[in-house]
Amino acid sequence: MQLSPEEQAQRIRYEELYRRSRLPVMASIERSVCGCDYGGTSWTTCEEAHEFSALLSLRPGLRLLEIGAGSGWPGLYMAGISGCDVTLIDLPLSALRIAAERAVNDRLPGKCWVAVADAANLPFRDGSFDAISHSDVLCCLREKRAVLAACRRVVRHGGSMVFSVISVAPDLTHDDHRRAVENGPEFIEAEADYATLLRQTGWTVLDCRDATNGYAAACRRQLRADEKFKETLLSVLGASELAERCARRQSELGALEGGLLRREIFAAAPRPIRSWTHNLVPRHPGR
Repeated sequence: MQLSPEEQAQRIRYEELYRRSRLPVMASIERSVCGCDYGGTSWTTCEEAHEFSALLSLRPGLRLLEIGAGSGWPGLYMAGISGCDVTLIDLPLSALRIAAERAVNDRLPGKCWVAVADAANLPFRDGSFDAISHSDVLCCLREKRAVLAACRRVVRHGGSMVFSVISVAPDLTHDDHRRAVENGPEFIEAEADYATLLRQTGWTVLDCRDATNGYAAACRRQLRADEKFKETLLSVLGASELAERCARRQSELGALEGGLLRREIFAAAPRPIRSWTHNLVPRHPGR
């Protein structure tokens, strides 16, 4: 897989984020913000992880695929509380190593697999999974449509997908749109809204919930936690990087409070293949 320079730089940043996530101060901040200590990089809270698990009807014997799993949050947690089997995929190998170690230490009731894999080119057979989840991942990837199509291919008939995603609010002025993009995840811009992208890639939207207020509240908790642990963060990050981190979060919160960014949680079910591929070139029967 050929990464663009921007994607390569993003991958390097995430590798560093996951390395730092193992520091005690970062775990303390994560517990203050999201109620967990897995070293996650999404805004998914412990409460939302329970919501995801319930929406997916996870239970022992089902197979869950978590896209962009990083160090295992919230996929490992959902597997722990539900008893389902879980497969975690992502590109940063350092993160997956952390996840594999956590899976062993947590003594999950079900099976766990980890794999370095591109979300747009999933290395699994059609219909391999009962459930799919991803947390604030699509807004960090360029190939959003390809990822949703790949998820549709590997989910079984009767399965489901739940995910959270950050996006630019609709109907903004040019200047407000630019400000939203500057304060959101690196690849936040999408060619269409997510309900449309889901329909176009073979999904039926079952539910969509606005989680923007929770996103803003988490940003405020992060700012408070950073202030609480300021002295330790200074020794870890240095004055310049800490100032940049706080300024970035303040600006992000301002964009949220100004209605420029939003966060949504979607639940979707796969439509029958023929209902949305009738106008596509048929695949070779042997494939």
